[in-house]
Amino acid sequence: MDLLTTPKKVMLSNPKIQETITASRISLAEISHNYGERRALNQLSFEVRPAEIFGLLGPNGGGKTTLFRLLSTLLPLQTGSATIANYDLATQATQIRNLIGVTFQSPSLDGKLTVQENLKHQAHLYGISGAAMWNRIENALQHLGLTDRKHDLADSLSGGLKRRVEIAKGLLHAPQVLLLDEPSTGLDPGARHDLWTYLKQLQQQDGVTILITTHLMEEAEHCDRLGILHLGELVAVGTPDELRASVGGDCLTIHSENLDMLLEKMTEKFGVAPQIVNNSLRLEHPRGHEFLKDLIDAFPELVSSVSLGKPTLEDVFIHETGHQFWHEEQTL
Repeated sequence: MDLLTTPKKVMLSNPKIQETITASRISLAEISHNYGERRALNQLSFEVRPAEIFGLLGPNGGGKTTLFRLLSTLLPLQTGSATIANYDLATQATQIRNLIGVTFQSPSLDGKLTVQENLKHQAHLYGISGAAMWNRIENALQHLGLTDRKHDLADSLSGGLKRRVEIAKGLLHAPQVLLLDEPSTGLDPGARHDLWTYLKQLQQQDGVTILITTHLMEEAEHCDRLGILHLGELVAVGTPDELRASVGGDCLTIHSENLDMLLEKMTEKFGVAPQIVNNSLRLEHPRGHEFLKDLIDAFPELVSSVSLGKPTLEDVFIHETGHQFWHEEQTL
């Protein structure tokens, strides 16, 4: 299966929106970005279709933050080209800023203002006032569960509630394209569920194209498609199901007091090639439950424990990169 192929068109519940969203898309071609001698992005090319929810999944240090800053026009393009809604990112940044909504990881609320006042000032930045402004503020407050907190000072809110206000700010001007950097940060499971219900509504009813960055596997499962970033490179693209299917079988994680000896004996007896990952052996096998029995029968003295499961998105990451999905210290 080619995981870099273009997906089928997303169908919306509103046919009128379906006919008018052809410009709401993101396209990147051979994007690279360096910080001095350090390369943060390396030849990235992918497309996000109209009204698609596309996720960039990867650990810290994978390049998500740099790419997000580029798409939100905070960093200039160094090499390659990109368009958002058919506007060129290098030469038409002003037009792009008018049609995108952005929620950053870094807080942007004024803690001395109420929730409603924060939203009011955000609306004014986009030239929205009067009845239209108040209607949009009330709609955002309702959908993000903030109506009863609108008169509270931002400084008095929990981290999760502040996050919801940040997202509400990015939605006030009815953007065609919504960019969300780690949108579930600080949200409890209930609030996370409500957020994704609202994002699906924006996608299906309003035709909004949504791009998120995330390191959460659970959040990535909600996306129509995912691009997996590792050390600045796009190692795989596809739907969550396509990515899991690419692993090619059950995943076994085998613990042993002598990994090198067990690896050698497994290779010799079964003709397999397990990987050493985080002090264990990892193996993909089309009939994992049968192989598990054969393995223990063959080397009972070397096998300490074994876990068996269907492939997860973390297994996809290991399959593509050779090591576990972890959080690195550096943010690129």
